[in-house]
Amino acid sequence: MLNKRQRIGLWIASTLTALVGIVNLLSAVTPNLPKRTELLQPFIPFEVRASSHFLAAITGFILITLAANLLRRKRVAWLLTVGVLIVSITLHLLKGLDYEESILAVVLLIQLILMRGVFTAQSDRPSIAQGIRVLIVALLFTLAYGTVGFFLLDKQYSVNFNLLEALQQTLAMFFTFDNAGLQPTTKFGRFFADSIYFVGATTLTYALFMLLRPVLLRTTFETERQYAKEIVEQYGKSSLARLTLFNDKAYYFSDTGKSVIAYVPKGRAAVALGDPIGPEEDRKNVIKGFQEFCNRNDWYPSFYQTLPSDIDLYKSLGFKVIQIGEEAIVDLKTFTLEGKAGKNLRTAVNRFNKLNHQVKFYQPPISDELLEKLKIVSDEWLKMMQGSEKRFSVGWFDFDYLRDCEIATVETDKGEISAFANIIPEYQLNEITIDLMRRKLEVEHGTMDFLFISMFKYFKEKGYDSFNLGLSALSGVGENQESPRLEKALHYLYEHLNRFYSFQGLHGFKEKFKPRWEPRYLVYPSLTSLPDVIIALVRADSGDRLLDYFKSGT
Repeated sequence: MLNKRQRIGLWIASTLTALVGIVNLLSAVTPNLPKRTELLQPFIPFEVRASSHFLAAITGFILITLAANLLRRKRVAWLLTVGVLIVSITLHLLKGLDYEESILAVVLLIQLILMRGVFTAQSDRPSIAQGIRVLIVALLFTLAYGTVGFFLLDKQYSVNFNLLEALQQTLAMFFTFDNAGLQPTTKFGRFFADSIYFVGATTLTYALFMLLRPVLLRTTFETERQYAKEIVEQYGKSSLARLTLFNDKAYYFSDTGKSVIAYVPKGRAAVALGDPIGPEEDRKNVIKGFQEFCNRNDWYPSFYQTLPSDIDLYKSLGFKVIQIGEEAIVDLKTFTLEGKAGKNLRTAVNRFNKLNHQVKFYQPPISDELLEKLKIVSDEWLKMMQGSEKRFSVGWFDFDYLRDCEIATVETDKGEISAFANIIPEYQLNEITIDLMRRKLEVEHGTMDFLFISMFKYFKEKGYDSFNLGLSALSGVGENQESPRLEKALHYLYEHLNRFYSFQGLHGFKEKFKPRWEPRYLVYPSLTSLPDVIIALVRADSGDRLLDYFKSGT
């Protein structure tokens, strides 16, 4: 983490870089002072001085582009800025002895050299290579575009170009002040000449983007996943523990090797699922290590669905915290259908018993025959919900995954499966957690009630302490007078978006089982990073299908 002095220095360096870029642009279009020009004329040819104006404009554009990337502490941006500043200083002296602009650039150059240790954020190495290739191709393409164009469109100009002359004219567009006296005779000729600059600027911008983009996630090796599994099985004790082992996750291990953080990087943010998993004494160490790891990779570190126990630790490390909902946990030791409170639930169970419906429990490994039947139910449920499989904080219908899970099914008197749920372990916590909960479109009213009550009874007899019904998004958020403004805003959404997302309907379904409600949180670095974190979370949850949807326009 940067200290206050370093953060201020970073903002100053970024601001000065943008300022120098603006100064370069203004200087490029401003005539030289006559007295200084007279001093240069005997030594510097007019063509060199004129070309320096154009190149100063280009360096100004590049510096403005790099300013924001310096704020992200990009190492490649630092290297490029230092190089461009050296060129810029030279250009200012060549074009008109503009020592004022040169002094400003020198001051910035010295500051950047002194701060070189701050710029540690990596760029994606394959993208750097691609950016360099794009840059080379951009130059070659622009030369080819201009050469072929001038050769074929020579009637649009006062000169008939052969190939060599067309190539020379293209080079003159970038390196002479008057474009070598080019005189278009038509509007199209003028348009084509201007388009060469547009093509060059566009390809250069894309090359810079490829050089400076955040690190992309590469393949997670199976050995890493196996090592993470060993840690999760030894220390996991939450409803998310099993979900950290899905193949959409990457892993960060503490320097002690005892703790793991399962995360998904999307764009500018790396979103961890739940809290770090490992021994308590290693918790602070692994969080700080993950912070530094994300900073090096130009990601915002964040944690989704964290428990209340470590909130103070996150805050002490500079994170912001916002409640995002509550998890419903049924106490199996006290759960009962007896008495007035259990009347409605008793009625549902009795009705299904009279209909000869029953709940069956299947132990792993689950047969392919049963999985095919469950898939029919799952596909019908997805169609009914008008959605697709979610990821990241939930599982998805996958034969290999479900084959290793205990499965609870509701079966009719005809032996047809009308609903099912899969059970996943919490390892070191004597609690049951479910993941997928799916049913057919046409089922008896109260089918899911019957399924859950049967599971409560079954696992209570098995000696479990509690049953986790999962997260109710936005439940309990911003309800108190002391709640932060951001949580109050989320509460407003909870109240007004229910008609679209049925937040309250899901909460009401779980509430009928009289659970204990425990808050869950989103941990993020700063308010300015929150939009990137939310976008990353949405992308992780949708498996980037949402992004693909907008790209395709379908």
